[in-house]
Amino acid sequence: MNRFEQLTDLLDNKKYFKLVCGAGNEDANQVEKLVFVYTLAGAKGFDLSANPKIVSKAVEAISKAVDYALKLDRKILTPPFITVSIGMKGDPHVRKAYMNENCVKCSACIFVCPTDAITEKLEIIEQKCIGCGACDTICSFNGISFYHKNKNLKSLLTKCKQAGAENIELHAAVPDKSTIEQEWQMVNQVITDNYVSMCLDRLHLSNFEVAERIKNAEKIAGSRLIIQADGVPMSGGKDDYNTTLQAVAMADIVNKSKLGVKILLSGGTNSQTVKLANMCAVGFHGVAIGTFARNIVKNQISVTNFWDDDGAIVSAVNEAFLLVTESIGEIKW
Repeated sequence: MNRFEQLTDLLDNKKYFKLVCGAGNEDANQVEKLVFVYTLAGAKGFDLSANPKIVSKAVEAISKAVDYALKLDRKILTPPFITVSIGMKGDPHVRKAYMNENCVKCSACIFVCPTDAITEKLEIIEQKCIGCGACDTICSFNGISFYHKNKNLKSLLTKCKQAGAENIELHAAVPDKSTIEQEWQMVNQVITDNYVSMCLDRLHLSNFEVAERIKNAEKIAGSRLIIQADGVPMSGGKDDYNTTLQAVAMADIVNKSKLGVKILLSGGTNSQTVKLANMCAVGFHGVAIGTFARNIVKNQISVTNFWDDDGAIVSAVNEAFLLVTESIGEIKW
């Protein structure tokens, strides 16, 4: 099978687990460790920042994992698929935070940042900021602002493809219809032989608008379309049904559009997501987990000598493996 057929098989059999490293996460060292661990744990997809250097680092990590798998009596026959994410202005996945003149230096934001992007000097490390807004939510003084990084997307995505990306995801839950169509056309010009994904949530869109946006996306992508049903973006810190409820509800809306597209559960996803979807008889083809999946291995991958510490590696892989198998069952290596 070619790579498109391999991914189709994974989706059709609900065997596609994608780790979301973060569209704004440009911390190359962290991404490398996450990709390494989750490849060994059976993940078949990674969602990365649209940055060729990050893509290259992920490719290296997958290669390391393939070699290391022999120590664990595993053989990775189908290397994971690398997706790069881009988004429209206004989408939280592609923004960066900064301290504005209202900051009173209370430091409350430091303790809620999920990626440790805020230093003790109250400086935000751009490469680590994923734009989640946790700092803005905790701030009582309106001391946080955001900016959108402008990029020559077609050139950038072409470089990402050359570095090893096989799929592109467009975060398109903003109201701007005309610009979305232009960027979706461009995405489909860069990726012509594999899946392209559109991430949608209901923050700005009605159920009818969601269906219309899917119809328009399908006219361009055809059978290569994946809809990432985003519940509450970047909210998966807790492991309960309520946290993941909106992701399942969003997938239900996509299903009821009756367009037959591939669906990934996302946004607030955790170890309960697939259980809830199955209990509610909501169809899906895979699951994408970000914050929760990253957090359960955070301590292990943070050890100073991680690459030389087999104990830390195995511990991280075991934690990740449990989440992956809870989500997709027995792994097709």
